[in-house]
Amino acid sequence: MAGNMKAVKLRIKSVQSTMQITKAMELVASSKLRKAKERAETCRPYFTELHETLKDIARENIDFSSVYARESSNPRYCYVAIAGDRGLAGGYNANLFKCLEAAAEGKDYVALPIGKKAVEYFRQRGIECLTDKFAEIADISVADCFEIANLLCEEFRKGTFGHIELCYTVFASMLSQQPEVFSVLPMTDIREESGGRVATRNLILYEPNAEVVFDAVVPEYLAGLVYGGVCESTASELAARRMAMDAATSNAEEMIDKLNLYYNRARQASITQEITEIVAGAEGL
Repeated sequence: MAGNMKAVKLRIKSVQSTMQITKAMELVASSKLRKAKERAETCRPYFTELHETLKDIARENIDFSSVYARESSNPRYCYVAIAGDRGLAGGYNANLFKCLEAAAEGKDYVALPIGKKAVEYFRQRGIECLTDKFAEIADISVADCFEIANLLCEEFRKGTFGHIELCYTVFASMLSQQPEVFSVLPMTDIREESGGRVATRNLILYEPNAEVVFDAVVPEYLAGLVYGGVCESTASELAARRMAMDAATSNAEEMIDKLNLYYNRARQASITQEITEIVAGAEGL
């Protein structure tokens, strides 16, 4: 009985140590989450305005033709997958990769991973990566997003692939994060969004021409999308980790309560047995 009580006591100490770690991780995630959420909300208008500018260029120019806006005959895809650097975030990374697998099923594709978990995922499956330079999402800056966008546009123009899709996690709320695959290039629907009409009354003349301006804006737009995806994914990861650590802390507290109850019962049984033995011994005298 004494040995069993000692094992329970050691188990309680072990769970208490784990609970301290999960509680600390929850507090760290909570402290970082507010700033990440604000950054995600702040960057959304940037690529929204760029997208509107691209639509205006396409809508207001009859002779408009760009490699970025034409349907590609190249069936190969490039998936920009934005995952986390660490685990302990519930199903955050697993849900993202399930969404990616569903979108990429049956397709020939290369990947551009952002985040350690994304790099590990593609390496383990032997999937070709465009580059693994951006292996830490925590270190991704605006300049890195422009570098990614320029690399993607260059490879797209060379014909390495004919489609680019962004796979990231949308920060819906503190309790909800939804993985999503977003088609980036080619922008074949950009004229359909405006109904294919030409606004002759507000016609803008672009120098040297609309196609050159459009081609110059597309990398900026793509960089904005990647940066927005990074901000959304970072906020989603922190929210998922906060929820996971909060649940782990609650489970640890519940486990400690059960172990303390078991320990007290065992201790009480041991004391009762000792008293019974003493009384029996005294009666024998």
